Amino acid sequence: MHFNRIFIIIVVIFVIGRVSQMKGDKKMIIIYLSPSCTSCRKAHAWLEEYNVPFIERNIMKNPPTQLEFQKMMALTVSGTDEIISTRSKAFQKLGIDINDLSLHELHDLIQEHPEILRKPIIMDQRRIQIGYNESEIRQFVPKRIRRKQLNKAQAMIANFEGTV
Repeated sequence: MHFNRIFIIIVVIFVIGRVSQMKGDKKMIIIYLSPSCTSCRKAHAWLEEYNVPFIERNIMKNPPTQLEFQKMMALTVSGTDEIISTRSKAFQKLGIDINDLSLHELHDLIQEHPEILRKPIIMDQRRIQIGYNESEIRQFVPKRIRRKQLNKAQAMIANFEGTV
């Protein structure tokens, strides 16, 4: 009898832990990058510098799944124009008109040729950023950290004004 209670408690703790991990993953930032991409390295370094938790995905070895691709498309403002680098040599070599492809065909193309994607792609459940832009990447800094940085900046200004 005592063993059953302990077992049930352990199972409940495990389930609660998994549910909270899953909830946490929804807020998790994913950065799709290529190690040879300068903008990708800058974005990666910026996220690390500001202690923003993220999952790193090498887009060349592990392209977005169908579900991830659909999420990307849903978060973009201008759809494929935002995420596909149509002026790149890699895309030009394919000789394809992107407007002739269905979303499923486009995803298949990305699976075969992930180099046609713009990089980095940084996203969470509500936002997406294509490429590296330091002022735009700040949207991914958690509110508590932004508030802390603001307080620190205000304190520095107050100290400066006090010395002048």
